[in-house]
Order: sequence, then structure tokens, then C-alpha cells
Amino acid sequence: MKAEHAKKIADQALTTLTEALAQGKSEALTRYLAMMGKFHHYSFRNVCLIAMQKPEATRVAGFSAWKQLGRYVKQGEKGIVIVAPMMIQPKDEERSRDPDGQPSQPVMRFRGAFVFDVSQTEGQPLPELSRTSGDPGKALARLKDAIRGRGITLDHDDVPEGCDGVSRGGRISIRAGLPAAEEFSVTVHELAHELLHRAEERRGKDKASKTLRETQAEAVAYVVSSAVGLDVGGAARDYIHLYDGEAKTLIASLEAVQSTAAKIIEAITPKEHQEGGEEQEEAAKAA
Repeated sequence: MKAEHAKKIADQALTTLTEALAQGKSEALTRYLAMMGKFHHYSFRNVCLIAMQKPEATRVAGFSAWKQLGRYVKQGEKGIVIVAPMMIQPKDEERSRDPDGQPSQPVMRFRGAFVFDVSQTEGQPLPELSRTSGDPGKALARLKDAIRGRGITLDHDDVPEGCDGVSRGGRISIRAGLPAAEEFSVTVHELAHELLHRAEERRGKDKASKTLRETQAEAVAYVVSSAVGLDVGGAARDYIHLYDGEAKTLIASLEAVQSTAAKIIEAITPKEHQEGGEEQEEAAKAA
């Protein structure tokens, strides 16, 4: 496959993605964001408490929060204890003014509260973001070879909680156990970070915004995943909107995304297909 043909594939896919982004947030993403708003960001102390009591916990919330999501704590389930702040109003006899003449102020105290993991609840299924599906076949193995061929380490170690993959500059780590289609898409996403953003950092360029970096990386993953026949659905659209990316964010990066995606497509295309593609193109021109 010639570079020109790879860029044409990228251009077609990017046109489709840009149009999808212009339509705004999907209903699935809207439901997902509403759900995430019900989950609190716990302090480090409470994260430790949760991990000690239920190491396998993934999403925790209080009884009322689960009820608002249409789920109920199963009978007999034991709550996970966390520390919750509370404001104590001074009693009437304590409302006297202090030596400076100021009225007594409420005092913060802490109490034990209970939360429950999603596995301890039942009811309506939680909204999920779209996922890439299908079978990448041998393209996944070729992708891994191409990454290692660039001198980039590829492993499954130390993936941060809540992430499927991470780019560390010369090293990519992917969460173990992902379905093949998701592993392919996530790996391309992290490779895009290596090619687009880690390279800029090495050249001393200012770091791009999180929105721009994630839009570019996910757009590359969308293009390459589409090129190998995976069903990308609304996965890229939801992901980019999750990081506040829009059609104009992508449009401003089309050249960088297109060229990066084309490089990856070329790298994972078998040589016999590349040669066959060139022969077909020459035959078409001759005809």
C-alpha cells in the first residue's frame, strides 16, 4: 500500500469522524456523564480505607446515590466505611462571643459513613461508553512488532487505575485482559501519543492541552481501527467529547492526525498487500 493510498483511507475516515463530532454529544455519553456525577472523588485517606475493606471495588457510592441511579443495595451486603466531614453548630450556651467579639463559628468534625461497590448492588444497568469491537486478526501482532521496531517497550505493567493504557515516552503499557479489538484501538491511541506528543516534548516544544492531545490520539486510533475493519461505532466520538474535544479541535489537527495514521497503516500492512496494492494502482492507471 502506497503512502498516498494510506492517506486517502485516513482522509475518508476523518471526514466521517468530523461529521459525527459536529453532531454533538451522543445520548450514551450524556447518560454516562450524568451517572459519573453521582460518584464522589474520594480523598486519599478514603481511597485507602475502601481498598483495605474491598480491594476489588471499582465504583462506590452511598445508598441514596445508588437509588438515584436505579440500583439498590442487595440484602445482607456489608457497607464500606469511609470518613465523612460534617459541620457542628455550637450549642446555645456556646454561642457567646469570643474575646475578639466575634460570634462562635460552626466546627468541622468527622464521622463514619457507609458506601457500597457496584458489585453489591442490583437494578438498572449503568450507562457505558461505546467500545470498539470486531477482530483485528493478525493486525494486532503486526502493530506490536511495529512498536517494538521503533525501539518502544510494550508491556502490561503499572497501568493506572481507570486507564486502559498509558504512554510514558519510549514505553507503552496496556491493561491486560482487554478484548482484542479494544487492545488494538488502545495500543494505537498510545502509539499516537508517542509519535505526536512525546516527540514534541523531546524537541522542547510546549505541551499541548489535554483536550488536543486526546483528540489527536483518539482520531488516529479511529482511523487505523477503521482501516483494519474494526467496528468503531461511536467510541471515538464519545471519547473525544469526554475530553471536551469538538469538530473544530479535530479540524485544526487534520494534517498531523492524517500523516500519523497513514504511517501506522503502512507499518502494519503486510508487504504482499503493499506490493499488490501498487500493482493494482499501476494497472488502473494503465487502463
